[in-house]
Amino acid sequence: MAKLLESHGIIVKLFAGDVKVYLQIVNVSDTVMLQGALDLIVEWASTWQLQLFVSKCNMLTIGHVPFDVKYSVYDTVLPYVTTSRDLVTVIAQDLSPSIHISEVAAKAHQRANCILPTNFCVQRHANESIYCLRASNC
Repeated sequence: MAKLLESHGIIVKLFAGDVKVYLQIVNVSDTVMLQGALDLIVEWASTWQLQLFVSKCNMLTIGHVPFDVKYSVYDTVLPYVTTSRDLVTVIAQDLSPSIHISEVAAKAHQRANCILPTNFCVQRHANESIYCLRASNC
C-alpha cells in the first residue's frame, strides 16, 4: 500500500497501528488524489480484514489551503484539527512548538512534585514560629 501511494507522490508513514498520509495541496487534482489515497487505505484494510477507527482519524492543515474540501473515510467526514500528536510530539497547525513545550513542562512539573518530600518544615527565627507544608504522595 505504501509503495503504491508513494508512486503517486503521496508520502506515507507507518508505525505500529498508525498510518499518516502527507500531500502538498496545490490544485484541485491534489485534493482528489488525497481522497483517493484515503479510499485506497480503506480498501487495503478491508482486504486484510482490519478495522479503521474513524473516530481517531483527522485532518491537520499546515499553511494556506486554497480549497475548502471535506475528506471522508467510510462515508464519515474527517474533522479538521489545529493540533495533532505524533508519538510524543504535538504538531500545531502553525508549526509553533509552544503547545508541545507547554505539555512537556507541565508533565515535568507534575513529576517533580511527586518526588518532593512529604513533610517540609521551615522555622522562622524571629518569633520561633514553625511552618509546615505537607505534600501528598502521587
